[in-house]
Amino acid sequence: MERILIVDDDITFALMLRTWLAKQGFEVETASSVAAARTALAKGSFSLVLSDMRLPDEDGIALLQWMAGEGVEAPVIVMTSYAEIQNAVRSMKLGASDYVAKPVNPDELLKKIREALKGTAAAPAGKMPAGKAPGRGGRASCTEADPAPLNYIEGRSDASRQLYEYVRLVAPTNMSVLIHGASGTGKEHIAQLIHRGSSRAAKPFVAVDCGAIPRDLAASEFFGHVKGSFTGALSDKVGAFEAANGGTLFLDEVGNLTYETQVQLLRALQERRIRRVGSTREIPVDIRLVAATNENLEAAIARGTFRTDLYHRINEFTLRMPELRQMEGDIPLFADFFLDQANRELGKEIVGFDAAAAAAMARYAWPGNLRQLKNTVKSATLLAAGDYITCRELPEEIVSASGGSAAPKYALRDPVSEEEQIRRALAAAGGNKSRAARLLGIDRKTLYNKLHLYGIE
Repeated sequence: MERILIVDDDITFALMLRTWLAKQGFEVETASSVAAARTALAKGSFSLVLSDMRLPDEDGIALLQWMAGEGVEAPVIVMTSYAEIQNAVRSMKLGASDYVAKPVNPDELLKKIREALKGTAAAPAGKMPAGKAPGRGGRASCTEADPAPLNYIEGRSDASRQLYEYVRLVAPTNMSVLIHGASGTGKEHIAQLIHRGSSRAAKPFVAVDCGAIPRDLAASEFFGHVKGSFTGALSDKVGAFEAANGGTLFLDEVGNLTYETQVQLLRALQERRIRRVGSTREIPVDIRLVAATNENLEAAIARGTFRTDLYHRINEFTLRMPELRQMEGDIPLFADFFLDQANRELGKEIVGFDAAAAAAMARYAWPGNLRQLKNTVKSATLLAAGDYITCRELPEEIVSASGGSAAPKYALRDPVSEEEQIRRALAAAGGNKSRAARLLGIDRKTLYNKLHLYGIE
C-alpha cells in the first residue's frame, strides 16, 4: 500500500484529508510542522508528501530544501492559497512535483496524487544512495490519461446525440480539433473520447492546463529542459510534446497562453520538431492536437491577444459543447449516473431522488453545467439520511429557483395512494415508463424501484 505523509498544522483539515485518502486506498500519516515531517521522513519511507506551504516553524520550501539535501526522493505536492502561487512556482523549481490551491478540490487532488505516483518507481521512496541527486521534475499540468475505460454516460437529448455523432466522425481522422464550451461541460472528457476513437489510442494522451502554466515555466512544460539549463533544473525533463509523441496532446483553455508562448507553440506545430530548453538538439514529434477553450478566440484575435495563424492551425474542426440547460431531458439521466458514482465513493446506498427534488433539479438552469450537477448530487448523497434525496439536501438556490415545492401532476405525496398514482401515470403514458416517471416528477430509477415494490409489471 502506498504511503502518504500529510504536513499541515490545521489538525481538523489534516484529519479530514487523512480519512478521505484512507478510503481511496492509501496509508496516511500526518505531521503538523516541518520538524515533525523531518522526523517522520527519517524514520520511514513514503510514496508521496502532501505539504502545506505555511507551517508554524518553517515553510514548505524549507522542507523541500531539506529533502533535497538529505536525498529523500518522494514526490511532493504543495498546498497553497491562490495569493501564494508564486511560492508554488518557486517550490516547483526546487523539485516539487505539483501544487494545488486551497480550498482543495478532492477530485483534482486525487488526480494529481495518482499522476505524481505514476511518475515514480514502484517501490516507496526513502533515502537515496549518497551522491545521487533527487529526480523530481515539475509536471504541474502535463498528465497522461489512465488507460482504464472511461466512466461516462451519453445523453439522449438531440444536443447530446449530435455532439457524440460528431465525435465519432472526427475521432478516426488526424484533424486538429477545437472544443468550445462553457466551464463544466466536460471538454477534457470529449478530448479523451477523440483520442480513444483514433488510431493513436494505444499511444499517450497528454493534457496540459494552459491556465496553470506560469510564464517562466511554459517552454519547459511544452518542450522539456536539460539538467542545469536554469536554476532549479536538477535533472532532464521531458516536455508535453515529447511525452505525447505518437499520441494526442490536449491543450485545455488554450486561450490563456501568453503571446510569446503562442509563437513557440506555432513553430512546434508547423515544424513538428521541438528543442528542449538548454539543448541544441532538435527532436522530431508526431502528435495530434486537440484544444479546448471557453473563450471566444475570434474576439481574442480582434483584441490582438491570440494569433490568427495559431487559431487556424488548431481549428481544423470545431466541436461546440452543449450546456446542461440545452440538454434538459438528460438531467435525470446524468443525476442518476452521478448518484451511482457518489454511492460508490461515499459507501452509501441512496436509492434515488424524491418527486420534489427531481422536479427542482429538472427546472434549475445549472450555470455550472455537469460539474455543478455532479458536485450537487455528491453533496446531497453525503447529507441524505433516508433512502431518497429530498429538497432538504439540495442547495437553497436550486430549490428556490425552481419555484419551491410545486408538485408535478401525479406527484407521489400520499403513501396510501402512491401505488394508484403510479398505475394512473402508467396508463396516461400508455405504458411508457420514462414518460410516466416525468409525469410523476421522479427519475426512472426511482420509478423502477417503486414498480418492484408494488409488484407492478
